[in-house]
Amino acid sequence: MSVKPILFVDGVCRMIDQRLLPTEEVWIDYTTCEGVADAIRDMVVRGAPAIGVAAAFGAAFGARDIETDNFNQFMIEFEKCCDLLAATRPTAVNLFWALDKMKAAAHKGETFQLDQLKKFLLAEACTIAEEDERINRRMGQHGNTLIPDEARILTHCNAGALATGGYGTALGVIRAADEAGKKVAVFADETRPFLQGSRLTAWELQQDNIDVTLICDNMAGYLMSQGEINCIIVGADRIAANGDVANKIGTFTVAVLAREHGIPFYVAAPTSTIDLNIADGSGIPIEERAATEVTHHAGKQVAPSGVKVRNPAFDVTPARLVTAIITENGIARTNYEEELVALVKQEG
Repeated sequence: MSVKPILFVDGVCRMIDQRLLPTEEVWIDYTTCEGVADAIRDMVVRGAPAIGVAAAFGAAFGARDIETDNFNQFMIEFEKCCDLLAATRPTAVNLFWALDKMKAAAHKGETFQLDQLKKFLLAEACTIAEEDERINRRMGQHGNTLIPDEARILTHCNAGALATGGYGTALGVIRAADEAGKKVAVFADETRPFLQGSRLTAWELQQDNIDVTLICDNMAGYLMSQGEINCIIVGADRIAANGDVANKIGTFTVAVLAREHGIPFYVAAPTSTIDLNIADGSGIPIEERAATEVTHHAGKQVAPSGVKVRNPAFDVTPARLVTAIITENGIARTNYEEELVALVKQEG
């Protein structure tokens, strides 16, 4: 049973602090928009779908705390709450998707009494959270058709239950294959500098008793050359209309290596990750994070003081390197510009 990183219990949004895994399992309670924004910004919660779920609850909390009897004034204050949440992480489009859903729900409730509207928005946030896991399970069933028995799968970063409302995207496909009785073995890249692979993916798969081997990022090419990997599956934080994929930094490198060795490279993501408003990957904003994530490890300095640092959190893999994109509505394989539009339209 995969862990749920976000729970809503008795009016409180509880999140597992992913910064402390795997050595500590600590849950933090949030009851305000500002608190949820901090959780997203500080990476207590991370992973594009999970960020969207958290933002929905943050928006609902913000709505609950607005003190006015006037709908128009309410919407002005509600937009401010959504703007605060939107400013936390620029790359993951699911954040903006969830906030758009919450704004649309608020406009639907224009004729409600404001106390009813606030309850309606909280119910919408709960629906977004519950639907995310159902979406991932459907995605897993589609993706399972691409996974052979005895597959040796490489994954990068964490696209599992911890990155979603439950079950996972890339790891959801792996879980579906395991549940179908296929014997799968997973290689997890450590994913420097935040180590989502070693801290989170390895922990998740161990919890589910799925065969997992941890490797350093720079070992992937060697293992491919030795025939030890025959399939790659990753998640995504944003997919452009042409099929270019933004994902955790290092994904592009893995995709290039996969092409060199003739290994299929799959991307698993919900249709909410597809951004048809961006033509290609050049338009995807890439978040740069703090230098200390590179210069320090576990609070200890590992680089010389004053050294210049680059720390882009994501990179873009061109569509030409992607074998297939797996969604809850089906699989896009070739003409991404047409197929992705069709998959997104199924959502509506």
